[in-house]
Amino acid sequence: MRFRDRTDAGRQLAVLLTGYRAESPLVLGLPRGGIPVAHEVARTLGAPLDVWVVRKVGAPGQPELGLGAVAEGGALFLDREMMRSLGFSKPEVMRTAEREAEEVTTRVARFRGAHPAPDIKGRTVVLVDDGVATGGTVRAAIRALRERRPRKIVLAVPVGAVESLDSLRAEVDDLVCAHPAEFMMAVGEFYDDFRQTSDEEVQELLARGRERRGEMRGPEVAMDAGDNWWV
Repeated sequence: MRFRDRTDAGRQLAVLLTGYRAESPLVLGLPRGGIPVAHEVARTLGAPLDVWVVRKVGAPGQPELGLGAVAEGGALFLDREMMRSLGFSKPEVMRTAEREAEEVTTRVARFRGAHPAPDIKGRTVVLVDDGVATGGTVRAAIRALRERRPRKIVLAVPVGAVESLDSLRAEVDDLVCAHPAEFMMAVGEFYDDFRQTSDEEVQELLARGRERRGEMRGPEVAMDAGDNWWV
């Protein structure tokens, strides 16, 4: 299966999620590429749309090698086993994590502006990205969402590596993927058009979502980034 672009992927994914319309879900997209997909899902489900900001924590000197991720609200998750096997100490990785946490704060302000964080407690949340390769960033997003006590988390992606999807199933209440891929080098290979989504496009799509359905309001939840780990 191939998708023309993220809009096409979102429309195809949304068809598989129509059963959740009755649960009045909240749709959260991972920026930037997950937002166009999430916009189509939210439009189809008649659901509010918001952003959920997560940043990969790369290895010191090797930014493409993910050792974990940091999510908005301060939740930090690191792969201790990988850190040990590669010889990285917690203090040096934490320096990278702190920089990424600052970028998360910047992006939350950029994308959400004066609008408050969505009220997640007790809601069905559909978390959307444009695809899953290794799954590290998505895992951090899911675990950060759990801290806010949703009723249910549904991970929804157009395409994902089967091995990664299998490892994520235990993290969520449901996982919906239009095309589980046995072999995947990169998410972009399943799209005809996989151009980078701009900040402006993210802001425009979020604004459309607010105009269509309004927004869900709720308090921020403080989390201690230093004590959250995955293994």
